[in-house]
Amino acid sequence: MTQKIQPTPQTVHWGYFDAKQPVIATIDPGETVVMTSVSGTRDHLPSDPAMTPRAELLAIIDAVKPDLGPHILTGPVAVRGAEPGDALRVEIQDIQLADDWGYMLFRPGMGTLPDDFNYFRRVHIGLDRTNGLVKTPWGITLNAQPFFGVMGTAPKPEVGRASSTMPSHFGGNIDNKELGAGSVLYLPVWTAGGLFSCGDGHAVQGDGEVCVTAVETGLTGTFRIDLVKNAQLEAPYAETKDHLITMAFDPDLDEAARIALRRMIAMVAARTTLSSEDAYMLCSLAADVRVTQLVNLEKGIHVMMLREVIAQAKH
Repeated sequence: MTQKIQPTPQTVHWGYFDAKQPVIATIDPGETVVMTSVSGTRDHLPSDPAMTPRAELLAIIDAVKPDLGPHILTGPVAVRGAEPGDALRVEIQDIQLADDWGYMLFRPGMGTLPDDFNYFRRVHIGLDRTNGLVKTPWGITLNAQPFFGVMGTAPKPEVGRASSTMPSHFGGNIDNKELGAGSVLYLPVWTAGGLFSCGDGHAVQGDGEVCVTAVETGLTGTFRIDLVKNAQLEAPYAETKDHLITMAFDPDLDEAARIALRRMIAMVAARTTLSSEDAYMLCSLAADVRVTQLVNLEKGIHVMMLREVIAQAKH
């Protein structure tokens, strides 16, 4: 039976990941859970009567205190049998817009161009849930491509409470637009149960998320969460129908690129007959090194390799 989790003051945590966070639900490996998120503080609520904040968001704003970061996260969900050293295989089966509005902003000292835009600006954006459209205030309409900017397990217990702002060894604020419906995210397990949480819904985002935000909104995600025993992952990675994706995060974008590339070389070498030298050269021919985001203090790079290329050199 699929569990459905709505965001309430009892089912969210605001701004952080923590191995001590109380579990809101427990599932068996391979079960499906439907999780809905909300986004925004009281200041971010729209004044346009055509845009209606959900009662769930208002209740959370009234009752839950933010800590460390800005993201309201639904969870955590524990997976029975998950132990440190394992991985959660999170198959993202479906993502739907949950709200008819979203917001985006930039602020002083943040974003990719903080000196060019050193003031605060926020706009509200209408969402056509029926037709999957994002209606900007500039008269431009975009197709919605919803994904959760934040998906993660609990951090290593010795880390304590970790901000939702920076992506890290547990996932978190990855902001990778490739992680939409049909993708699979592999997350390291650092504590019993794994403790999966999600939030920071985006209606659409470009690689880089350059101004600080995408279209921040609420989403409903359908996740089939399985367990990979003794995976020994050091960081998340992902798969889509067409690609394998390695990821890395670092304050230095060049270092993030080096780490993500090394992870792709290791993945290619592990899955094929190629040496690391050959895999390095293949990456120069067939891998795309992309900027995930530039704005979360720990910047992100992801490397994408076509599955059909890997298939030619399988063991």
